[in-house]
Amino acid sequence: NGTGVEEFILLGFPGTWHFRLSLVVVFALTYSLTVTGNASIIVLVWTTKKLHTPMYFFICNLSFLEIWYTTGVVPKAIGVMLGTSQTISFNVCIFQLFFLLSLGSIECFLLSVMAYDRYLAICCPLRYSSIMSSVLSARLALSSWLGGFLAISLLAFLTSRLTFCGPDVINHFLCDIDSCLALSCSDTWPVELATFLVSIIVVVASCVVTLVSYMYIISSILRIKSAHGRKKAFSTCSAHLSVVTIWYGSTIFLYVKPSAQNSLDLNKLVNTFNTVVTPLLNPFIYTLRNKEVKQALGQAFQKQ
Repeated sequence: NGTGVEEFILLGFPGTWHFRLSLVVVFALTYSLTVTGNASIIVLVWTTKKLHTPMYFFICNLSFLEIWYTTGVVPKAIGVMLGTSQTISFNVCIFQLFFLLSLGSIECFLLSVMAYDRYLAICCPLRYSSIMSSVLSARLALSSWLGGFLAISLLAFLTSRLTFCGPDVINHFLCDIDSCLALSCSDTWPVELATFLVSIIVVVASCVVTLVSYMYIISSILRIKSAHGRKKAFSTCSAHLSVVTIWYGSTIFLYVKPSAQNSLDLNKLVNTFNTVVTPLLNPFIYTLRNKEVKQALGQAFQKQ
């Protein structure tokens, strides 16, 4: 694989033992809530016939993705902070990079698909059921998953061809592009160019689709004469808009740049938000503000 370094040492969050132990508790608690919350949403949608609609199908895909996204980071990060698992082999490092970037790309595609779904529901309500059929929603979800993994394949391959002569310490709790580029002793320009182009294709293109969808949605809502009707229409898409703002803001900061210029410490903080906090927030933002989900939860607790 063209590398002189067989494994890397993940630095994590330097600091006192008590500080790192506090972070471990926060990470573990957040991870437990994330997995439990997302799994509960999947089970609730699966067992409630009223929620068998394209919107909740996409939310289930998002919840399933978030479980794996945070699982690919938190258990290893906890080991790094405890000092029990600070090393990571070169091959596992590349796999983690590929896995996390692929899931991040899938999330971008899913959010744009969900924006299109809301556009059809609000702007074309009479034709919504005929257009957004179960077949189309399944194809859109499958395309998002396949597209995410395919988009990162070349980037992961180019990164695996970089030469690492030492040092072997990664200033992070996971393997990411900027950290690998900072340690490489070979020409990193092809990887930086590939990262920038993939970011434009995946992040910016999906963001544009989302923004255009919401331009039409907002325009359509403003034409509703009834104040109650406008409020109801806004409530159906405000949760998705919140998630989109949080996700794209941090993702664009991390990846849409011509070179690895951002501070690695700052990247570490933003990555913490992206991989630990956001997977916990996303499903709850969608569900806790949704009347149908609240009713389904109430019925589930009454049965028990």
